[in-house]
Amino acid sequence: MSFINKEVGDFSVQAFQNNDFHTVTKADLLGKWSVLFFYPADFTFVCPTELEDLGNKYEEFKKIGCEVYGVSCDSHFVHKAWADTSKTIKALKYPLLADPTHVLAKMFDVYIEEAGLSERGTFIINPEGKVVGYEVIAGNVGRNADELFRRVQALQFVAEHGDQVCPAKWQPGAETLKPSVDLIGAL
Repeated sequence: MSFINKEVGDFSVQAFQNNDFHTVTKADLLGKWSVLFFYPADFTFVCPTELEDLGNKYEEFKKIGCEVYGVSCDSHFVHKAWADTSKTIKALKYPLLADPTHVLAKMFDVYIEEAGLSERGTFIINPEGKVVGYEVIAGNVGRNADELFRRVQALQFVAEHGDQVCPAKWQPGAETLKPSVDLIGAL
């Protein structure tokens, strides 16, 4: 089943950000680009490398109008405990969403029921609240924030210039493709 163009359902979860707790809902995703970055669990091995990589790129995401949300099935209290014990996690500026009831993990079909954890899933949400890009990979392989950033930029470009498509390795300012009108609808 594809998630492309699937609208994000209603949700309300607690977040940990800048040493504070707050609520995040579907309304927070609307009106801007968003990335939901699911990772298996706090206090693990690959996850902090990904979260740090994303943290190092966070200001660039913000500059292009995209909010980043890290998501795990841990509680917001566990997120805080991890930040209290890890300089890497404490330095993160983007919100870590708590999904202990698995509402988000199930909504995006990344929940591993027998483990009580989520898969490594990345979902790019457009300002209308629809999924326009996603990737789910094995839990033992980390993701790359530079490639995720490039994908968000390409999706933003295509959203603004609907008659053009971005080829492989496209970067802002590079040439795009302009398929025939008949092909655009099929893409």
